[in-house]
Amino acid sequence: MKTMGHFRSPLTIALLLALATLLVFARVGGHEFLYYDDNLYVTENPMVQDGLSWNGLAWSFTAMSAANWHPLTWLSHMLDVQLFGLHPGGHHLVNVLFHAANTVLLFLVLLRMTGAKRRSAFVAALFALHPLHVESVAWVAERKDVLSGFFGLLALLAYVRYAERPGIRRYAWVVFLFALGLLCKPMMVTLPFLLLLLDYWPLGRMGGVLASVPGPGPAPVPRLLVEKVPLLLLSAASSVVTVVAQRRGEAMADLSLGFGARLSNAAIAYVRYLGKTFWPGSLSVFYPYPGSAIPVWQVAGACLLLLLITLFVLLRIRRSPWLAVGWFWFAGTLVPVIGLVQVGAQSIADRYTYIPLTGIFIMVAWEVPERLGRWRIRTQAVRAASLLVIIVLTGLTWRQIGYWKDHETLFRHALSVTTDNCMAHVSLGDLLGRKGNADEAIFHTREALRLCPKDETAWYNLGVWERERGDLSNAAGALEEALRLKPGYANAWSNLGAVYQAQGRMPEAADALLEVVRLAPDDAAAWFNLGSLYGKTGQLTEAIEACREAVRLKPDYAAAWNNLGIAYQGSGRIPEATAAFRQAAQLRSDDPVAWYNLGMVYARAGELPEAVEALNEAVRVRPGHAASWYRLGLLNAELGRQREALDAVQQLRTLDPGLAGDLLNQISPSP
Repeated sequence: MKTMGHFRSPLTIALLLALATLLVFARVGGHEFLYYDDNLYVTENPMVQDGLSWNGLAWSFTAMSAANWHPLTWLSHMLDVQLFGLHPGGHHLVNVLFHAANTVLLFLVLLRMTGAKRRSAFVAALFALHPLHVESVAWVAERKDVLSGFFGLLALLAYVRYAERPGIRRYAWVVFLFALGLLCKPMMVTLPFLLLLLDYWPLGRMGGVLASVPGPGPAPVPRLLVEKVPLLLLSAASSVVTVVAQRRGEAMADLSLGFGARLSNAAIAYVRYLGKTFWPGSLSVFYPYPGSAIPVWQVAGACLLLLLITLFVLLRIRRSPWLAVGWFWFAGTLVPVIGLVQVGAQSIADRYTYIPLTGIFIMVAWEVPERLGRWRIRTQAVRAASLLVIIVLTGLTWRQIGYWKDHETLFRHALSVTTDNCMAHVSLGDLLGRKGNADEAIFHTREALRLCPKDETAWYNLGVWERERGDLSNAAGALEEALRLKPGYANAWSNLGAVYQAQGRMPEAADALLEVVRLAPDDAAAWFNLGSLYGKTGQLTEAIEACREAVRLKPDYAAAWNNLGIAYQGSGRIPEATAAFRQAAQLRSDDPVAWYNLGMVYARAGELPEAVEALNEAVRVRPGHAASWYRLGLLNAELGRQREALDAVQQLRTLDPGLAGDLLNQISPSP
């Protein structure tokens, strides 16, 4: 009996919950980064890729990148890069560790508030192992979910301590931890309202319900409201900053949805979340809006169901207060993401349920045993049923985790469980195009355009893949359509400029690339492309100006230094050309072209020994560089180094026999 008692101790239960979470989710350690937000947060974010730094710290608190302001989330990604580099396994496993920590924290919070060990453990197990939570854990970009959840649960634990013995120091911890949660993800703004719910039950601070924790007893409701004012001010500030960030990042979707349509979708969304809670099938990384208006009967049915549930829990609020608290926990914490203010193009998202589902779990964990106890169903049967539920959910979660192993698997699964999923077609087409599968990329992109003909990203991708396939006419048409829909699309202008160049339409190409540098004046690559075009059209003064701007913005831009050298050389400015080529060769010491160009400009300046040295470096890094061997032969012959010149001939006989014969004719003495 002592062994069983030890097995049931809170510490042992917490360890078992953590272990189960780690075992089920550990397989994400073998998963890849996605090309869906993981690139924005980690793999293509230069500030994050630099790891922790003072510049990164300043940037994280001032940037509104990825249409959000969440500095602690950025810092956590920087720390991951510091520890693991760009190996995805470490990044994924940190998410798992936070999820395991959140599971334990939820158990401890509920246990301390209610004293109900088994029910608290059951809620924590549902939280840990429900398939709807896979997205928040298996997606590196959703670090903000598990991190904000961590600080939010710590804030709840601090609030319980404060409720037990109110004091300014304990309240300060609540405010501090809540602020940290907001710095990870603004969805935490509803926490002050959640604390009011907990004041009613189980803390019993409003009176009328027996408190489950020791404390000074009930307090007047106005005092409890005033007590939340500092937290509400933090929520208001976070909300304002979030709106600004999402407007700047163009995350507030323009889907031509009026408030009525958004309200209708919100009602349907609540019901869909409830359905997926109890039947977690056909889960997708993205759920599109329906292509047509939602039928009135569906909206009416959803509203009626929500109203009936709300009336039911309110009527039973005295007898079963956990029902009302759990229901309003669920409904209230979903408000910021339910779609009344539309952010993104999704109708619902699994990740939005990370904290809200706890309310439903509380309703089930407290109400079901109460009901079954009245029906005199044995406790052992209840425990067996609870274990069976956990086992089934674990199996579903294990399967769902597998869909997140890489981008292609995830979005092929999304297409298999949803219909008319424009975004999934776009994203899958983008990946396949990156892999060089242009034909299938074009197929999925055209499917996306069939569903969403005004999707500028799909038109842009189609233009890119058509260009790679060599169909310049279709590429130009697609890119022009992308720009008609979004005139400020810098990448589309850049690709259109490249297409125009390939078509020989140089004036139009120049106009397109000028538009790129107007839209993105700090983009070194844009200036490089413009300089390359000017170089091809013989506009050397303009080429020099553009390439100089490119290397000013990016001093280690070897290709831009090389083009700058070519432009200087073409203008007869040999000293500047020599300096530019030298810089290119130092930056790309493994590039034979850089050394070859340096050698040629030295030769033009009459500095033959330096030219030979540079060309020797070119053939050292690439012994098969025939042009360098040819010039080496000529220069060595000019310097009277006949043996070295003949060595160059020997090398060329293997690489390019015709060039070897020409060199031999030039270096052989006349009869």
